[in-house]
Amino acid sequence: MSADFYELLGVSRNANADEIKKAYRKKARELHPDANPDNPAAEDQFKEVSRAYEVLSDADARSRYDRFGEQGLGGAGGGGDPFGGGGFGDIFEAFFGGNGFGGQRQQAGPPRGQDLEVTARLDLPGVMFGTQITVDVNTAITCIGCDGSGAAEGTEPVTCSECSGSGQVRRVRQSLLGQMVTTGPCGRCGGMGQVIVTPCVTCSGEGRRSSRESYTVDVPAGIRTGQTLRLSGRGAVGPRGGEAGDLYVHVAVAQHKDFVREEDDLIYNMALSISQAALGVHTVLEALDGELDLVVPAGTQHGREFVAKGRGVPHVNGRGRGNLRVRVAVSVPTKLSDEQEELLRKLAELSGDEVASTDKKLFSRIKSAFS
Repeated sequence: MSADFYELLGVSRNANADEIKKAYRKKARELHPDANPDNPAAEDQFKEVSRAYEVLSDADARSRYDRFGEQGLGGAGGGGDPFGGGGFGDIFEAFFGGNGFGGQRQQAGPPRGQDLEVTARLDLPGVMFGTQITVDVNTAITCIGCDGSGAAEGTEPVTCSECSGSGQVRRVRQSLLGQMVTTGPCGRCGGMGQVIVTPCVTCSGEGRRSSRESYTVDVPAGIRTGQTLRLSGRGAVGPRGGEAGDLYVHVAVAQHKDFVREEDDLIYNMALSISQAALGVHTVLEALDGELDLVVPAGTQHGREFVAKGRGVPHVNGRGRGNLRVRVAVSVPTKLSDEQEELLRKLAELSGDEVASTDKKLFSRIKSAFS
């Protein structure tokens, strides 16, 4: 047995037309398929309340329903259009601003221009302190011959006769639920609402032309590879006076010959000889933001880190900076002079270290279990 139409809409049996219409609008908003994409039952409920409104909004159909129930309708809907002549399209547009199928009604007029993308390559010093760079892009700019209108000098665009300037045309079709009205861009004016009778000779009515443009970009300190800067309104202009899109600048930071970036820390790999690591050394490090004194104590081991706090890369989204970390890499010589070898063997003897034989031919014949 079908549900009672009054109960479906949540109104009393003596509700007037305005109360019924108001109740239906509320239910339609709640149950519309676009508002319930993951709830198939909502679509069935939506059809039921639509059927209820179709009947109760028509005086003759409502009278037959009140007297005989749904059987008294003979399987047909109300005799008139329950939406005042416009069909479902009008009610959807009133509720959702769309075309009856979830799409937004387009506004007449020129469309927005395209967004553009470009990659900017920076060096690490530029990232440390922030910088300005220039990027070149192929884009579309306003035609100076027609000032973007697309019409030849002395003429103007005229209102489209097909859509009366709305940029949209309406199409009506019949369905099981009654008339369905859809809207789409006008084929004659392409959704512009206006037609160019005499096109501009410079841009052929487009209102824009191709150009190679240069833009200055302010790059904040601390930015890193993969981040993107957005320049609003620096993209291509739209046809016939349409607003410009945006320019997206993707950042790529080149590797530095001395420093490696880890998050906002800078890593410097310092090579020390065996004697420097063993005896200690005082050295001056040329950092990206100035000199730093570094005292390496005697007996420093390979891999040890020395940290200079706050001397790394600035935090791009906050105050402060990362650290500068100096990592020690003890460098072992691959070739020794006779004097150097003699001194090292003397050191090994004093330390009690076992080392290779002085007979290099004999030593080369010994095979290791490791490769």
